[in-house]
Amino acid sequence: MIDPSARVHPTADLEADVTVGPGTSIWHRAQIRLRARIGAECVIGRDVFIDEDVDIGDRVKIQNGALIYHGVSVEDGVFIGPGAILTNDRYPRAITSTGDLARAADWTVSPIAVRYGASIGAGAIVVAGTEVGRFATVGAGAVVTRNVPSHALVVGSPARRIGWVCACGVRLQDAEGAAAAAKPPYYATHPELHCPSCGRTYVYVPDVEALEERPRQQNGVLS
Repeated sequence: MIDPSARVHPTADLEADVTVGPGTSIWHRAQIRLRARIGAECVIGRDVFIDEDVDIGDRVKIQNGALIYHGVSVEDGVFIGPGAILTNDRYPRAITSTGDLARAADWTVSPIAVRYGASIGAGAIVVAGTEVGRFATVGAGAVVTRNVPSHALVVGSPARRIGWVCACGVRLQDAEGAAAAAKPPYYATHPELHCPSCGRTYVYVPDVEALEERPRQQNGVLS
């Protein structure tokens, strides 16, 4: 079902049983396959490929030429940059061990989950069977081969964590104003990480390698 308020360019190819939410725009030559679901207020760029049964949340931006394969789920508020690829098979082969053409029954989907508010940079590749956490940022051209913690900033091939980012996307700083390290010191005098843009504060939890946001005070009131 395509909501009447959605905008679908005439050159886009939408297969049977596709769902498109209100306010979503789908641009030139995008291909949306069987039973894919695209939420509300999304932007699907030119030449994007969204495979069958893929689930896209609300307010997601998928830039030109991105490829999103069967088995991928994308939560609300995610950004996927131009030319990014989200795969679904860790052991790809065109043929079986006996030389026959591989069919659907000859391989197993390894799902990818991209969590709320995360960003995948231009040309990045997310390998099947991984998860990108809430508000994480995958740098342009990175190759993600293992799970990315929430708020982590990862770059390179294979992708490695080099720091942390705020919910607003800006890189977090330590108490001295330097870019926060991938593993802040366990016993730092001031362990908080700060956003120089919006003022949010986080604390690194080493046991789970994750950040916890600290409540903010506004006029003496926690928010």
